[in-house]
Amino acid sequence: MAKKGSKKPTESGEKKTGEMPKLDAKIGKRLRKELGDDRLVEMYDLMVRMRRFEEQAGRSYQMGKIKGFCHLYIGQEAVAAGSIGALKDRDYVVAGYREHAQAMARGMEENDIMAELYGKASGVSKGKGGSMHLFDVDKKFYGGWGIVGGQIPTATGVAFAAKYREEDAVCIVYMGDGTVPQGAFHESLNLASIWDLPVVYIIENNGYGMGTAVNRISAVEDMSTKAASFNMKGVRVEDAQDVFKVYETISEAVEYARKENRPTLVQLDTYRYRGHSMSDPATYRTKDEVTREQQRDPIQRFTQWLVENKIRTEDELKEIDAQAKAKAKAAAKHADGEDFPSLDALTEDVYVEWPWAFD
Repeated sequence: MAKKGSKKPTESGEKKTGEMPKLDAKIGKRLRKELGDDRLVEMYDLMVRMRRFEEQAGRSYQMGKIKGFCHLYIGQEAVAAGSIGALKDRDYVVAGYREHAQAMARGMEENDIMAELYGKASGVSKGKGGSMHLFDVDKKFYGGWGIVGGQIPTATGVAFAAKYREEDAVCIVYMGDGTVPQGAFHESLNLASIWDLPVVYIIENNGYGMGTAVNRISAVEDMSTKAASFNMKGVRVEDAQDVFKVYETISEAVEYARKENRPTLVQLDTYRYRGHSMSDPATYRTKDEVTREQQRDPIQRFTQWLVENKIRTEDELKEIDAQAKAKAKAAAKHADGEDFPSLDALTEDVYVEWPWAFD
């Protein structure tokens, strides 16, 4: 039975209650002064658009419009918005396969991302990549990698290139908690420390590697402590559903990388509301657990903070939400009307000259 005073959950399941923990007031006050009200509202707008876009992507997948894999980010919006918000345009981003929201945070448009999910030629990867391979060189967004952990050495190489070319740029890379036991993680962090590379390794710990709880596969749940093995800084944010804490932590790590050419390992504790992918019913966790996590929903907490600090009214924030829903719906309509790549496109952007024609 719902608690007294609670309201009906939205499609994503987030609930509005009076018991929701507040965002960090001290950091919020500091960021309000540093960034200004309009920038904070832009960050809120981004998080809402991320969620509504993903909800629409989920519906499109169920309708058969999106083929293959589709890993949704719903519940983790504070991580993408807070971390990429701390970057400059000249910095680099490398992501894994749960990257739709990170691509949006980097400035990629809903229409272009949705077209890629639909496999259409106007998508950000010309319809050849799909959900796990979003890419935009102009925005320095280098994937979207489908192979678990493949993004970690790639990001290390990007950071090496930035240092070699004497760019004033930093690379951040996202990975899940299930990626950490892999050799690529340890080899990459070791080299990054030895070579003094400007890179921030971000572990998005949402509690599960596919369907396996993190405490069943890792001897330590605070994976930021592994940084000591590589003589680098390690930081853990236990409440990464607080966008202010994420922004401040990543800002400090990015500044450290920029000034000192040194890497940092950051663990951000977050939570995904949906299964590992659209084909995962997530029967490995209880309804009570999901409900408990939704009590600290990052968007609802941000809503509460903006209203309490009289930056925007509830009605104004509802209008932002309505516009986000309309954009997501329009993106799906746009993608539906676009063309699939031609057969000839199969031989474009490959490393060898293709001698055969397709019928």
